[in-house]
Amino acid sequence: MNKKLVLAFSGGLDTSFCVKYLKEEKGFDVYTAIANTGGFSDDELKRIEEKAYELGAVKHVTLDVTNEYYDKCIRYMVYGNILRNNTYPISVSSERVFQAIATIDYAKKIGAGYIAHGSTGAGNDQVRFDLTFQVLAPEIEIITPIRDLLLSRQEEIDYLKKHGYEADFTKMQYSINQGLWGTSVGGKETLTSSKGLPNEAYPSQPEATEEKVIELGFEKGELKSIDGKSYESGPKIIQMLEEIASKYAIGRDIHVGDTIIGIKGRVGFEAAAPILMIKAHHLLEKHTLTKWQAYWKEQLSNWYGMFLHEAMYQEPVMRNIEVFLESTQENVTGKVFVKL
Repeated sequence: MNKKLVLAFSGGLDTSFCVKYLKEEKGFDVYTAIANTGGFSDDELKRIEEKAYELGAVKHVTLDVTNEYYDKCIRYMVYGNILRNNTYPISVSSERVFQAIATIDYAKKIGAGYIAHGSTGAGNDQVRFDLTFQVLAPEIEIITPIRDLLLSRQEEIDYLKKHGYEADFTKMQYSINQGLWGTSVGGKETLTSSKGLPNEAYPSQPEATEEKVIELGFEKGELKSIDGKSYESGPKIIQMLEEIASKYAIGRDIHVGDTIIGIKGRVGFEAAAPILMIKAHHLLEKHTLTKWQAYWKEQLSNWYGMFLHEAMYQEPVMRNIEVFLESTQENVTGKVFVKL
């Protein structure tokens, strides 16, 4: 019997519990995989690998899909000036799809009979993982321990301690998910409908006080230079712009929207680079697109963002929309000056 199982592993409490539980209680040979879309440093990735082996993983791999994520997704979100509900740059939503694709591709490559993730039954990520796995590998069975067992956080910690694994799983006041295209922030305030997040909830803190003007250079819709310095890599220029703009606390907001499972959700975020890129790109397009190009691009961009959010990236119409979006960028070249 094929007992080889691939677990989408982040190193947090839920996926740490999954390694032990699936190995000890279900007898699986657990292979852990983390798909990096630009949100982890080398040191963080190394520590996550160490955790996987400490927990009993047969093998751990890091799947770096940062450039693929940029080429196949982020640049189209910039072309479309996509902000969900005119607010949120679809940060975690789009990342999860590419993490799921990378993980299921790895599972197929090693001949796994099972694939697992640590999502609960409360939010969007369970749908993004399940749907992607089912579309790309219907023959591989999906296992979801956290969703199925309905365990409390303390019960997961107690189980790990019982099986000899000790770690600092102290629950932080805020849930942070940091990535290339923005950072989501959840906490007690986001569970209300009226409270904002305090300054200390955000990973990046305001440091700059002096006014600064930066020059953003676009070529056919893509950001290629900052203050005259060119960058060949899309992810690198995003990281550089984030480093500059986050010091001004730019790109902070709270998004209220509809989840895939039909309830309202509220989450804080900071996305300095995405917000600046999208706003600057949109301004440049006002000078370079015709009225009807701008109109129809806005309609299709709204659909593209909605499908990304709801795990419909594999739908063929997405490739059609991408062709349209790219074709509108032929003349979107120029410099935009942004005052910080």
